[in-house]
Order: sequence, then structure tokens, then C-alpha cells
Amino acid sequence: MASLEISPGGLSWICNGEFDLGSLCLQRSVIDGLNLLFFFIFTLFLLIGSVKKHNISGNTRRDWVFLAVSVCCALASIAYFSAGLWDLLGRNDGSKHLTWAVYFARGLVWISLTVSLFVPRTKWLRILILVWWISFSLLASALNVEILLKTHTIGILDIVSWPVNLLLLFCAFRHFKCLISQNNPDPSLSEPLLTGKGEKRKTDFGQASFISRLTFSWLNPLLHFGYSKPLDLEDIPDLVPEDEALLAYKAFAHAWDHLQREKSTNNTGNLVIHALAKIYVKEMIIVGIYALLRTVAVVVSPLLLYAFVQYSNRGEENLYEGIFLVGCLVVVKVMESLSQRHWFFDSRRCGMRMRSALMVAIYQKQLKLSSLGKKRHSTGEIVNYISVDAYRMGEFPWWFHSVWSFVLQLFLAIGVLFGIVGLGALPGLVPLLICGILNVPFAKIIQNCQSRFMVAQDDRLRATSEVLNNMKIIKLQSWEEKFKNLIDSLRAIEFKWLSESQIKKSYGTVLYWMSPTIISSVVFVGCAILGSAPLNASTIFTILATLRSMSEPVRMIPEALSVMIQVKVSFDRLNVFLLADDLKDEEVRKRSPSQNSENSVRISAGGFSWDPDSAIPTLRDLDIEVRRRQKVAVCGPVGAGKSSLLCAILGEIPKVSGSVDVYGSIAYVSQTSWIQSGTIRNNILYGKPMDKTRYEKAIKACALDKDIDSFNHGDLTEIGQRGLNMSGGQKQRIQLARAVYNDADIYLLDDPFSAVDAHTASILFNGCVMDALENKTVILVTHQVEFLVEADKILVMEDGKVTQSGSYEELLMAGTAFEHLVVAHKNSMTLLDPSNNGTLDYFQNVDVDRLDESSGSSYTKENSEGEISVKGLPGIQLTEDEEKEKGDVGWKTFLDYIRVSKGSIILCLGVLAQFAFVALQAASTYWLAIAIEIPQISSTILIGVYTGVSTISSLFVYMRSWLAALLGLKASKAFFSGFTNSVFKAPMLFFDSTPIGRILTRASSDLSVLDFDIPFSITFVVAAAIEVVTTIGIMASVTWQVLIVGVLAMLASQYVQGYYLVSARELIRINGTTKAPVMNSAAETSLGVVTIRAFSMTDRFFRNYLKLVDTDAKLFFYSNTAMEWLLIRVEALQNLTLFTAALLLVLLPPSSVAPGFVGLSLSYALSLTSAQVFMTRWYCSLANYIISVERIKQFMHIPSEPPAIVDDKRPPSSWPSRGRIDLQDLKIRYRPNAPLVLKGITCTFKEGSRVGVVGRTGSGKTTLISALFRVVEPVSGRILIDGLDICLMGLKDLRMKLSIIPQEPTLFRGSVRTNMDPLGLYSDSEIWEALEKCQLKATIRSLPNLLDSSVSDEGENWSAGQRQLFCLGRVLLRRNRILVLDEATASIDSATDAILQRIIRQEFSSCTVITVAHRVPTVTDSDMVMVLSYGKLVEYDEPSKLMETNSSFSKLVAEYWSSCRRNSMQSFKNYQ
Repeated sequence: MASLEISPGGLSWICNGEFDLGSLCLQRSVIDGLNLLFFFIFTLFLLIGSVKKHNISGNTRRDWVFLAVSVCCALASIAYFSAGLWDLLGRNDGSKHLTWAVYFARGLVWISLTVSLFVPRTKWLRILILVWWISFSLLASALNVEILLKTHTIGILDIVSWPVNLLLLFCAFRHFKCLISQNNPDPSLSEPLLTGKGEKRKTDFGQASFISRLTFSWLNPLLHFGYSKPLDLEDIPDLVPEDEALLAYKAFAHAWDHLQREKSTNNTGNLVIHALAKIYVKEMIIVGIYALLRTVAVVVSPLLLYAFVQYSNRGEENLYEGIFLVGCLVVVKVMESLSQRHWFFDSRRCGMRMRSALMVAIYQKQLKLSSLGKKRHSTGEIVNYISVDAYRMGEFPWWFHSVWSFVLQLFLAIGVLFGIVGLGALPGLVPLLICGILNVPFAKIIQNCQSRFMVAQDDRLRATSEVLNNMKIIKLQSWEEKFKNLIDSLRAIEFKWLSESQIKKSYGTVLYWMSPTIISSVVFVGCAILGSAPLNASTIFTILATLRSMSEPVRMIPEALSVMIQVKVSFDRLNVFLLADDLKDEEVRKRSPSQNSENSVRISAGGFSWDPDSAIPTLRDLDIEVRRRQKVAVCGPVGAGKSSLLCAILGEIPKVSGSVDVYGSIAYVSQTSWIQSGTIRNNILYGKPMDKTRYEKAIKACALDKDIDSFNHGDLTEIGQRGLNMSGGQKQRIQLARAVYNDADIYLLDDPFSAVDAHTASILFNGCVMDALENKTVILVTHQVEFLVEADKILVMEDGKVTQSGSYEELLMAGTAFEHLVVAHKNSMTLLDPSNNGTLDYFQNVDVDRLDESSGSSYTKENSEGEISVKGLPGIQLTEDEEKEKGDVGWKTFLDYIRVSKGSIILCLGVLAQFAFVALQAASTYWLAIAIEIPQISSTILIGVYTGVSTISSLFVYMRSWLAALLGLKASKAFFSGFTNSVFKAPMLFFDSTPIGRILTRASSDLSVLDFDIPFSITFVVAAAIEVVTTIGIMASVTWQVLIVGVLAMLASQYVQGYYLVSARELIRINGTTKAPVMNSAAETSLGVVTIRAFSMTDRFFRNYLKLVDTDAKLFFYSNTAMEWLLIRVEALQNLTLFTAALLLVLLPPSSVAPGFVGLSLSYALSLTSAQVFMTRWYCSLANYIISVERIKQFMHIPSEPPAIVDDKRPPSSWPSRGRIDLQDLKIRYRPNAPLVLKGITCTFKEGSRVGVVGRTGSGKTTLISALFRVVEPVSGRILIDGLDICLMGLKDLRMKLSIIPQEPTLFRGSVRTNMDPLGLYSDSEIWEALEKCQLKATIRSLPNLLDSSVSDEGENWSAGQRQLFCLGRVLLRRNRILVLDEATASIDSATDAILQRIIRQEFSSCTVITVAHRVPTVTDSDMVMVLSYGKLVEYDEPSKLMETNSSFSKLVAEYWSSCRRNSMQSFKNYQ
């Protein structure tokens, strides 16, 4: 009840001379002293602020809550002043009691609190006030509660002020939020009006003070900024210079070069390890010191617990000793926290530098890797060296220090155990040893499962990558089911090892939790039998705390060793790669062009071989001299060595004998076009400064002007990965324009006209080679015989030798190999009208001037494909930006994860199992605390009950882990199935607008997160949350006051965690988009390294790569730092709870709490910080991992193409029996609201007829084929095949009955057999027959493995022409009634082309053959010719009839012939 007497402790500073920290008087005095200290500091700040008025800041707007509380504070101050005045005036006894002074002091404090509520404040003053309000409110409330419990009475003034204290606490939280928001002004308001786009945010790390670095406070500005708005990549500050990749690489390169020079003498080990050790020894020592301090702090904690329990056991009280123990605890826990956080931070920072150095070293190596090196290290392997091996270095220093520090921790803990219990600890070493030994084979089993899993995953990802790269041909051939089954079967193998690994991990959890129980029980038994130590509270709980500190090393050492083994494997792989052969500079002697020398290229007695061990060189007996400004053509059959000749000039092929001299700079155009991701302009400029005149000339010369005009973004149009949204012709012309703009002295052109139509080829040859490059030296490899007449010199190659050399006329007269080429070409020309030799004269007389000038394209792609992902809206780029969620997606994604996996019951059971486990664990320790206080309970019962309850709890922890693994496996299966089904059913439009890397990232890293990380993350978060709550509950059951601090610390931890997550979530999301460009750049460079070296652009590519590595590294750096920023604050808050619990135990009167409960409380309290940190880390990790669910789910709901089979619309098995195709008013557009690409085409392809489809670039030729295969659906109109509407039937039924030889020949990794017959439907004899017909039998017969001969990725070990022949072989096997040739002979020479045409005529004489061709002769022997222009059917008739009129077809033919020029015709006549 309330009383008017002075409350206990009223005479605050006297207390009758007693200094008992448990007394209420002394506690009140401490609070008064603190308040007066705060008052003086507050007054001092106000005085300084009034002098420096410009420093006063903050929001002076009046808040009604603050105003109301300030009135209450003023009333409280009046009450205290009144009480003081009453006491002063009312004392007539002359006593020297100064109670009135105490009241006046408190009144003064309340007045200053009134002022603090509305005075304008500086930053530091705001922080001071915040600390003052919180500490005063909490301490006063705790004291009032204690007074009530002990005396059951409370002073009236305390009753008045207590509610005001609570209101002040409420104001403190409002003030804290205000403080945060004031530090986060609207970024748009604080941004300077005139800021250059190139200006970057600078990090505060470099200039940070010692305290700022110690507490990671230098990160505050970034987190504040991230809290105010979602972070973007531009908002992330750059790294400090010493962390940048260039500096790291220079240090590594210097050490590497030094070690390589010493290698021959005494250094035979792994050079990569030696180089890194040499550079980072200082940093590693510093990190090692942190790890050592943390280890010592962890091991000392159980000794402090022992001291605390011993202290509580004493009858007399020694407060100074208790306070000293609390002080020691504070020092140890602060040292543990700071050392652990900086161990983690500095080890990862050091790892980041190592990672960057190695990533750059690998990239630099691939820029100078020899052809032999490239053969041994494929593009995929090089990307793996970067993405797996170098990336592993980011965590390597942490694992390295973990190994020795955990071993040390284990031995020190054993030492502590012996120190406490003596010989009684000896029996405990036996189960410890057994558990440790059991961990080794167990870790090996897990590692074996994971390595098998990795191999299976590599196989699946290789197959997935191949399928995605070739999805168009897979869809055209209706092979989706076969390839989906292939990927599913590979995933099944992967899933087998995944499930084995995850289920076995749950056994590991039992071992982890059982080992402390078994060891502690054995130690207790040892103590009881040997009598080396009494089984009292101090012994028992110290043993438990020590074993808890030992369990982490026992669990982590095998894992750390396993990681170190993986790191060693990575080091060895990198060492082998970095020691691989470099390209030798002496292969080619590059000289600057001199006025005296007329030579541009000279090869003397040249012998070159791709394989140094081969007996027969690839090129031999080469003696070639090319003069300045000469146009040299190189021709010959498929596989003659034409491309190898250009590689010899570039220095790419190892030289066996002779010499190569090159005078001047080189520009190179490869046969397989190499395009970078980026804009068209960037691809053409290729790092050169913009020269508008030269740029426009290059574009015009390469016939790109009209293509560029048709794009919404012009030359700023984004090109997708590997040019996925450009046609073959556009890609070829872009790289030709790149060469022209480069303005080199020598041009090496490797068959640049193969992917364009005859008219465009003519424009390119005349406008580009003959005109734009008029004053340049040009060496042109070509199959187009019609261009040879213009060459100054022709080299005819066969079997790696130049068999003939000379001008066109000279070679024609000489006969032999060149004659065969020309005859084949002539035959293909005269096929137009075999009965009329006068047609050639007709061609000569065509008035070329009347040709239609509008030869460009009004559509976005050479074939007017919808493959260009322009959405029909202006301002949208070809490739869509990757979707990235912003902000907190809340519980939605987590609920999606549970819903898709159908795992709600499993999750609930797992949570219940965890509750049971924690309850039983708590029960077992409670039993120990209670039982040791009861003398009647024997040691046998004590140990037996404890062991029994703990063992039962292990069953529940096993159940929890097993259920978590089960949930994860269900989710993995469900998400993978949904993802692959969705992707395989997606229309081609999706693949054309989505870079392959984007899909692969979800199939690899995101799926790995689902496989391994998410299920156990959920379990760990739930487990840690339950443990934290249980720990605080147990502590509160001993000293209930700790509940106030504990609950507030948890709430504050949640707030800080939420504050951190806002920024961390965006950092992880951005990091998800920064790794892919690094890998893409490495892959792109590997594929185009010949072009890069030819243009001498290695330095530019190197600089660009450095920027990408730094961008990726800074996200790694800030993500890790943000985690340490959070954890150091969470640890500080929970350490506060621990210190409070320890202080309360010390301040309690002697014998008020049993020693058993002191031990129980402290043993749990010591694990509180680690439990909270564990929960925070895993909660934040889960919040980041769940983003992978979000990303995969984006691709699980792609709008699908029509069904494969429509049951009630299935065609007869014999369909199509005739092969008649009717087009009825066919209209096609690629997207809603986009313009029509085909505009109402009506015509009939009669059964068994040969139809040629011709038209200029962008006329709709390929769109027509796409419509026939329903790659794109008609807007209106119908396509009937033998009277059946193809749009009503299933896609599989349709596509299986059509055959196509695509524009770009596609081979899959495997064997000749699997490429000829992917579905396994035909016998070997049928395959050999098909191979014979397509001219490949002899080549394959000469191979040792025959039909099982290997085909590498994308058929790289076969020439482009041979790949095209394989595609013909597939068609010959299927023998469908309808065959489509989509520019199928663009990559082969005229002789092979003629053979193919003859085979097609013979083998498909009764079939309907539709040919889309660039070469007019390919279609001139057709029964009908269809001429398309801008999506309309212009002409459809017999070619002979169209030639007789002034038709569009005759103009196209004339254009083709005009490229051959009149003297070419004359040469033909002379030859006749």
C-alpha cells in the first residue's frame, strides 16, 4: 500500500553508511547519481550548442505526445520541489538530514527532462537524451517493482513519477524512430542538381575511425540510404583502392612471375598457393590473432561459470569478488564478440582479394591461351575455374583458420575439463574419441554423396545448356519430350545423391546432439567412481558448458577438413590452367608497314598443325605472298584448310616450320559470327572512339542501314547473349561493319557471305570488299565462285596445301581443282533452264538500273522473325531486363514454398518435434539442478535420469532433421518439375527474349539453394527461436528481473534485424545479377578470343572485366559487412541480458538461490548470445535464400504454347499421304499490337511439287516456315495440309510429320549415331545408308569408332559444312512427305551444294519440298517460285514463266547475276 513516509532509500547518499548493493537505498542512490551525471552532460551540450548555433539541428516541429509528456514531467518536478520545500520548512529538530536536497535534485532532473523533450538538438545530444530516457525509465521501473515486492509499500511521489517514466520510455522509442528517419532524408532532395552520371558513391571505410571500424558503424550511411529507398547497383559505394581487383591481380602476377622464375631451381609445389601465401601472409596472421582471441574467450567462459557457482556456494558475501566476476564476464564476452566478428569480416575481405586476383588471372590467361591450351581447357571449364574454383577462395581464409582454431579449442576445452574434474574426465575421452572418429567416415560419406551430386549436376547443367541453346531445332523436330526425359533422368541421378546426402545429414544431427549427452554422462560416472570431483552444481554445469564448447569443433573439424580438401583440388586445377601453354609471340612476326615493302603478308615454307603430335600437319608447304592492296580469294572444298590458313596468319595455329610475316594491323571476320552482349553501336565501334562519318560509311557498306532504321532504338538496340535476337546475316554484317570501322591495314574475311542472300552478298562484296576496302589488303575465304573473278589472286586449297595460285583467268586455263569448283558452279547456274543456253545472254542484258532499290527491311530481322523481342511498344529493348522484386515480399514467397511442396503437415510436425526436443533438454538440465540439492538422490539415479531424458530428446532432434530433409526434397522435386515443364512448354518467343544465362542461373544456383539451403534454414530458424525463448524463460525462472531486459533486448534485436534486412535483401538481389555478367564475359571472351587478339583488343577487354569483377566483389563485401554489422549489435543486446543475469545473481542475498539454479541459469545464459546470433544469421540467410524461390517461381508460370497432342483432333497415322499445303488468307504477327508480318497470303503448294520461297531481307520467308511449324500462331486465316487445319491438331502430331533442314546446322554432344537418330528409331544400316547419301560415309568410315565417334559441344569438331550434311542425313532418315530447306546450303561450297540438290531431287522426288534460299540457283529448278515482299505474296508461278516477264523474281535473278559481273559471264563463255 502507499504511504506518506519517505520511501526506502530516501536519504540517498547517506544510507547510514552501509554499502550493500542489494539494499534499496544504495540502488536508489546509484539511479540519482546517474541522473545527475546525465543532467550535467546535457547542460554542457546545451551551452556548447548555444555557442555553435549552426550545429543545432533536428526537427523543431512540436509533437503533441512529446508536449503532453513534457507537461507530465513538469508536474513531477513541481511535486518533488514541493516535497523538498515542505521537508526543509518542516524540520524544527535541527537535524542535519539533507532529504530536502535529494528532493530538489530530483526536481531539477525532472525539469531538465521537461526541457529535453522539446529543445532543438544536435546529433550527439539526441543520442545522449535517448540513452538517458531509456536507462532512467528502466532502472526506476525495476526499482519500484523491487520495492513493492520486498516492502509491499511505495511512496506517493514514486507512484506519481512511475507512469511518467513509462511515458518517457514510449517517447524514447518514438525519438529513436525519428532519429533514424532524420538520418535518412529523401535521397531525391539531397542529391545535387548537377551530378555527372559517371560520379560514383565513395565508401566511408577508408576514412573510418578506429571505433567506427571496430563496430562497423562506417556502414551506417549505406544502411540508412537502403532503409529510405530500395537500393540499386548505382547506390553501392566502390571498394577502397586496396580491395580492387587490379591491385590484387598485380600483386599476384608479380609473385607468380617471381615463383615461375624460381620454379626450375627449388620450387616444385603448387605455385598458386605459394603466390597467395607470399602476398597475404600479413593479413592471414592478423585474422589468425582474431581467431585465437575468440577461441580463448570461448574456452574461458565455462571457467567463469564455475567461479560464479562457487561464489554463490559461499556462506559469507563478498560483493567486490562478485562484481569482479561480472567484470571478467563482460571483458570475455566483449572480446569474444569483437574478435569473432572481425575474424569473419577480415577473413572474407582477404578471401575477396584472393578471389578477385585469381578470377582476373584466369581471364588474363585465357586471353593468351594457345590453341593446344584451348583444346585442353574448354570454354565451360574456364568458366568453371572462375565460378567455382576462384569463387571458393572467398571463404577459404575463414575455413583455413577454422581448422586450426577448432582443433585448439577442442584441446583447450579438454584441458579445462581435466582442470575441473581431474582424472574423472579421462573416461569421457573415450566417447569423445569415438564421436570424433565416427565423424570422419560420416563426413566422407556426405562428401562422397556431394561429389557424386556435383558430377550429376554438371551433367544435367551441360545438357540443359545445350537444350536451351538449341531449343528452336528441338521444337521444330518435336524432340521436347525426348530431351525433357533426358534432363529428368539426369536430375533423377542428381536427386538420388541429393536425397542420400540430406537424409544422412539427419543422422549427423543425432550424433552432434547425442555426443555431449554420452560424454557428459561418462564424465559424471568417472567423477562418481574415481571421486576426483564432487558431483555438485559447479562441477556438473561446468562440465555441460565445456562440452557445449567442444561440440562445435567436433562437428566442424571434419567439415572444415572437407572444404580444405576441395580448396586444394581447386588450387591444383588453377595451377594446371595457369601453367598451360601461352600463345607464342614468335609464331608471327608483326611488322609495321613500311613504304619500301610492297608485301602485306608473307608465309615462307610454312607448316602448321593444330595437334603437335600429329604426323601430318594441318597445313604444309605454304609459300604465299600477298601484296599491299591486293584482294586475295581462298577457295576449296569443305575441310581443305581455308580457315586454318587465316589462323596461321593470325598466329593462332602452332607453327611447325617456316616463317610468317605480317606488315600492318589486322581486322578479322570469323566464319561463325562472334557478337558481344551490348548495343549494335558498341559492337561496331569495338572500343574505338566514334567517328560519325566513318561509322555511317561502315554501316552503309555492310548493308546495315535499313536494319538499324527498322529498330526502335536504332543502333542503340541491345543485342542478346551470343546475338540471340539477331539473324545469322545480321550478326555476320555487324561483325563485318566492326572490321570495316576498325580501319586496319589487312582484312581477313572467313566466308562472310554464307549467311546472307545473293543480293546482300553482292552489295557486301561490291560495296564493302571492293569499295570500302579498296585501299586495303583483303584475304577472303569464300564458297561463292561468282566473286572470284574480281580477285587479284586466287588460292585454291585442298588437303591442307595450296594446290593452285593465280588470277581467275590463269587458273581457269590451268584446269584441275579450280575447274571442278567452277564447273559445279556453272552447272548450278544453268539448271535454271538446261534447254536454253541463251539464258546467260539474257542475264547479261538485264537492266540492272531498273532493279528495285528498296532492298532493305521494314521488319526487325533479316528473316522478319519474331525472334526479336520488341514488344510492339516503342522504347522497349530486344532483351527484356531481368525481373527483380523490390522491397519486402513478406511471407508470400515462404508460403509459396510450403504450398508448392505440399509441406505444411511436415513443417508442423518438424516444429512440434523441435518443441519436444527443447522441452526434454530443458527438463534434463532442470533435473540436474534440482536433484543435486536433494541428498537422498544417489549419483546413479542422477546420471541415469539425465542420460535417459537426453537420449529421448535426441530421437526428437533426429525426427526434426529428417522432416526438414523430407520437406526440402519434396520442394526440390516440385519446383524442378514445375520449372522444367514450364520451360519446355514455353513458346519460342520466350527463348528469343530471355538470355540463356538467365534460365541457367535458375536451373543451377537457385535450384541449389532450394536443394540444400532452404529446408535446413527453416529448421534452424525455428530451432534457434525456440531455444532463445526457452533460455530467457529459464533465466527468468531464477531471476525474474532479467525478463525486462531480455524481452527489450529481443524486441530491439528484431528491430535492428528488420532495419538491416531492408538493405540486405536488395544487396543479395543485386548480387544475384552481378555474378552472371562476370561469367558471361568470360564465356564470351573464350568464344571470341581469336577475334579479340586479331583486333589487339585484349587490354580493353581486360579493363572491362576488371570493372565487372569489382562490381561483383563490392556486393560480396557489403553483404558480408552488413551481416557483421547486424551480428555485432545483436550480440551486444543479448550480452546485455547475460550481464544483467550475472549481476542479479551476484547482487542476490546469500543462499537466496540454490547453486544448482545459479549454474542452470548461467549455463543457459552463456549460450544465449550464440543462440540469438545463430537465429539472426539463419533468419537473414533464409530471407535471402527465399529470393531463389521467388526467381524460380517467375519461370513456373510462363504462358505455354498449344498442347503437343489434342486427343479429339489427332490426324490419321498415314497423314499427310499426299503433302498438299493450302494457305488461306494467312496473317501473322509476333505480338499483340505489333504490325502484321505476313499480310493475308493465299496460295497452294501442290502435292509432290518443289516450291522455292524467295524475297529480300525481311520479306517474311522464315516467318512463313515458322507458321508452317506453328512456332508462331496465325492471327487469322488457315493452313491446311491434305485438307486438315494444322492449327486444330497438337504440335507434336504436326511437327513429327514435317522435316526441316534449318538455317543454322545443329549438332548435340554425343555420338554420330545419337545425332543422326536422337529418338533411336532406326537401325545402323539405315543410318549408314543415309550417311552415304549425304556424302559423310567416307569421312565417318575413316574414324576408329565409326558411328560411335564423338561429337563435341555444338559439333565444334566438325566443320560448318559437315554439320549441315548431318542435318540432311537426319531428314533422309525420317522420309516425311513435306521437307523444308531453310537456307540449308549457305555454309557449303558450290560443288557440295550441287551434289546435295541432286540428292534432294532424287530422294524426295515424290515429296513436297519447300526451299528458302539465298542462292537463286537453289530454287531455279523448282516447280513453283513464291516471291514475298514485306509480308505479301507478290508472285507465285513457274520460274520459267516469271523469267519471261519483268517480274520481281527476274529482278532477284538479275541481282544475283549482276554480282558476277559481265567479265565473269565472259569467262564462262570462254570456258565453254
